[in-house]
Amino acid sequence: MTPTPRPASRRRLALILLACAAGGAAYFGLRGERVEVVTVEQGPLRQAVVASGRVRTPLRVDVASQITATIKAIRVREGDLVTPGQALIEFDAAEWQASVAQARASLRQAESRLQQISTTGLPLAEQSLRQAEATAQQTERQFKRVSELVAKGFYSPAQLDDAQRNRDVAASQLQAARVQLANNQPAGSEVQVARSSLEQARAALGVAEARLAYATLRAPVAGRVLTRSAEAGDTAQPGKVLLTLAPDGQTELTAQIDEKNLGLLALGQTAQVSSDAYPQARFPAELSFIAPAIDAQRGSVEIRLTVPAPPAYLKHEMTVSIDIETAQRKDALSLPCDSIRDPAGSPWVMLARDGKTVRQPIKPGLRGAGRCEVLEGLAAGDTALLAGTAIAEGRRISTVDRK
Repeated sequence: MTPTPRPASRRRLALILLACAAGGAAYFGLRGERVEVVTVEQGPLRQAVVASGRVRTPLRVDVASQITATIKAIRVREGDLVTPGQALIEFDAAEWQASVAQARASLRQAESRLQQISTTGLPLAEQSLRQAEATAQQTERQFKRVSELVAKGFYSPAQLDDAQRNRDVAASQLQAARVQLANNQPAGSEVQVARSSLEQARAALGVAEARLAYATLRAPVAGRVLTRSAEAGDTAQPGKVLLTLAPDGQTELTAQIDEKNLGLLALGQTAQVSSDAYPQARFPAELSFIAPAIDAQRGSVEIRLTVPAPPAYLKHEMTVSIDIETAQRKDALSLPCDSIRDPAGSPWVMLARDGKTVRQPIKPGLRGAGRCEVLEGLAAGDTALLAGTAIAEGRRISTVDRK
């Protein structure tokens, strides 16, 4: 059976426990509250604006039909490289080919008509004029002879009427022959009509050939096929976009930057870019455009960067990570940004100095990757509490470096 402690023993045990508690409280009171701290360091610091963006083609060329026709064949697919004049889409061209054949036949007919005037019409008109002149001279002499005989009473007046009628007919034929000859001259109306018919035939052939050319859509520029919105057998309508090309030329990147970083950006700044598909490969770019307006809904501003030497793997609409260097210090005094309090107002840090907390106003500078430059208020080796540590100034503390 365990003996029951005596009252004197219980008092001694309570005094011992009380002494231990008082000693522990005194020990921890001397040491203070245990807090994590970060150290102010001196060294190189790089300030950058990082954003996610996409590859953008500044120009796009829409390829559309100008006629209503059935698509016979499509010679390219998305991603194909094309050269100027390369056939992209072919339509059923039977109707346009027949129109061209008909126009060519009309042209040959008009050429033959003009050739006929110069080789046959003009000589015949000249010959007809000579015959008409001879006939007119003969009928004139016959009329004079009959007139003399009628006056002497040898012929009747009726014979004189016949002779006069023959003379008038010959004169009319002579006039017609002269007009016909004039019409067949190079400046005559027959030639002018023939030339006009020839020009009309040539124009009709040009129209037919142009419409036949519409039956094959060709690449207007060198570039890459971005989209294809038709298949063989579809009916194309005038103005309907069938293919979209990205012409060879400058490649751009576009991104949305938080407006709070707008003051850090300037045209001409360099950037290092990597694609999500090839994160280990980086290529340079240059900031070339900052939008003049802010997107109020997103609180962002659009920027564009030019890529002077785009890598071969870069594709349209590819997602990229953009790191724009805005400033750099070779020997900056900095500490982790999460130790700065009230950064938007009057920034300050809570220092751990001689075992106590000390409030210290600072003047921040560049903001790097997780670290912020301090222009005034701190020295290398100072230790600061994290901004999330709620503790008043003048409190005794014990510190441990943040891992």
